[in-house]
Amino acid sequence: MEMETLASVLYHTTPKTEPYDVKNVAPMVSSYNQCIRPILDALENLRRLNITKEGIQLPTIVVVGDQSSGKSSVLESLAGISLPRGQGICTRVPLVMRLQNHSLPKPELALEYNGKHVPTDEAHVSEAICAATDELAGSGKGISNTPLTLIVKKNGVPDLTMIDLPGITRVPVQGQPLDIYDQVVNTIMEYIKPEESIILNVLSAAVDFSTCESIRMSQSVDKTGERTLAVVTKVDMFPDGLCEKVNADDVNIGLGYVCVRNRIGDESYEEAREEEAKLFKTHKLLSNIDKSIVGIPVLAEKLVQLQAASISKILPEIVKKINDKLDSQLSKLESFPRKLTSSVEVMSAFMDVIGLARESLCKILLKGEFDKYPDDKQMHCTARLVEMLDQYSNDLRQGSESSAEEKFLMEEIKVLEETKRIGLPNFVPRTVFLTRLHSKVESISCIPIKFIDKVWDYLEDVGVTILKHHSEHYHQLQTSLRLAWQKLIAKMRENSMKYMQEVVEMEKLTDYTCNPEYTIEYNKLIASQNYLVERVQARSSQTGFSSSLIAINGFGNVEFSHLTLYTTLLTQAFDLKVRLTAYWKIVLQRLIDNTALHLQFSIFNLLNKHIGYEVLKDMVSEGGRERLFEETPSVAVKRDNLNRSIKILKDSKKWWLA
Repeated sequence: MEMETLASVLYHTTPKTEPYDVKNVAPMVSSYNQCIRPILDALENLRRLNITKEGIQLPTIVVVGDQSSGKSSVLESLAGISLPRGQGICTRVPLVMRLQNHSLPKPELALEYNGKHVPTDEAHVSEAICAATDELAGSGKGISNTPLTLIVKKNGVPDLTMIDLPGITRVPVQGQPLDIYDQVVNTIMEYIKPEESIILNVLSAAVDFSTCESIRMSQSVDKTGERTLAVVTKVDMFPDGLCEKVNADDVNIGLGYVCVRNRIGDESYEEAREEEAKLFKTHKLLSNIDKSIVGIPVLAEKLVQLQAASISKILPEIVKKINDKLDSQLSKLESFPRKLTSSVEVMSAFMDVIGLARESLCKILLKGEFDKYPDDKQMHCTARLVEMLDQYSNDLRQGSESSAEEKFLMEEIKVLEETKRIGLPNFVPRTVFLTRLHSKVESISCIPIKFIDKVWDYLEDVGVTILKHHSEHYHQLQTSLRLAWQKLIAKMRENSMKYMQEVVEMEKLTDYTCNPEYTIEYNKLIASQNYLVERVQARSSQTGFSSSLIAINGFGNVEFSHLTLYTTLLTQAFDLKVRLTAYWKIVLQRLIDNTALHLQFSIFNLLNKHIGYEVLKDMVSEGGRERLFEETPSVAVKRDNLNRSIKILKDSKKWWLA
């Protein structure tokens, strides 16, 4: 039967409220049962399978109440059996009561818990529940969240499934844990919080409803009261003002109230119903309460109606949720690596891991694709490498600038003075230029080395992150890959260091460029030479010029008064300065370009040639190929949990289809 059709049948066959008549058992037993019983059986099977742990909530009637509110007596009246009684908390575990109308005169009762099925009977059901509770919650007075199912097949009971929870108590008695209140509250909240739960709140007529802890708890999860039904007990003992209390509804019970008289002493359940009917008919105060909200039969009917409405609302969604969750769990399981049983499978898995890791590294290091890491800027590698290169360029230029305290042309003049020799005047030997060049290169020689070190540190971290991700299910392989990657990075770092040291040494050794920018820059700067010489000579003779600053193209405003002492070397010094300045731009650009190209080339080689080979060497040398693919304990647990979840969902689907 289609889910929508079945829900419609449930709605239309739900018994409607009739005037109270104790002899009329139709509210408790009806043709409706023929439709609802298979659904309740299926729901109970799902509950037994612990389907709620998969995030799929089931329609449930949850019975809550303060301690000694008469909660157990209400359930006894509905089921027609005796439940455990005594001081303190009687219900110490969630008691799932499955009431089933049974046409045979002899009732059948059984308990189910921890995979056991324990038959019992009406005379011994209370003792059986106590024994099962002791097994689940211990023989003391503590509680447990492990459910105990009581199946009652009896003529005349309504087809209902309810969950009775421990009564709320604030003060622990001897033998109870000090946090008994918190334990009870946590258990109750777990069951009443889902929107699919109907809350049956049992209240004593003796108390102010607004002070009841169970009311406070149900209001915290059902603010409008649309899924809360209140049952008022002990009405025969405290009838004063009861009619006004239920009519006023100060605590916002959306599904209304039902007032009941529970069995007293040795009364049979039939006698109790007759006394209840007489009480609400003849009592001067209780007879004023509307007959549509009094009596156990009315309560049974309301619960049957609410159960049917809840099921008809939720039923179409349950299979869809089971299918969706099953698909999700199967998809997660497929993402887990298969268990490897042979060397061929190990090598195949190894190549898959290496291939996926290499592909990811190529994307982020070479192609600039970081769709897998949109929010992790550290993994946007091409952008970060460009930023590092920009900073490297700035560091090189700033590192080679002359000190602000150094006077203009004095470095060149000092070199010229120290390299003087017998020869033609105004002739600058090449050794002078090389001496100054060597000094400038030496001043920035540590910058490329530091930069290379920084880049390989970054690449090491990125690679470890990628390899860890692709080998996350295999701890041993993860460790081997990390070590292999670090070895490779160490080799590449060493090669890069050697390369940059050679580049720096080449720049120290000699001067050469075929770049026309050198000549262009030289000609532009040397054009200021005559102007500088004229100003220095004028300053020396103290004619025409009073300022000691002069604007030199390419050098800005410079102090030149000190140059009057070196007029014979001025032309040579300025020429040397200009040549070195023009050539230095070429040197810096060459260092930056060579570094960038070298890194790109090194990364390309790293990703295309080395990593798989390094790990394979370790695998062969240690003879541990299979060892690398042993699952970590956490992965094994996750796999087992997924398999367990999938089995539950498949079994759940089977029950619904059946």
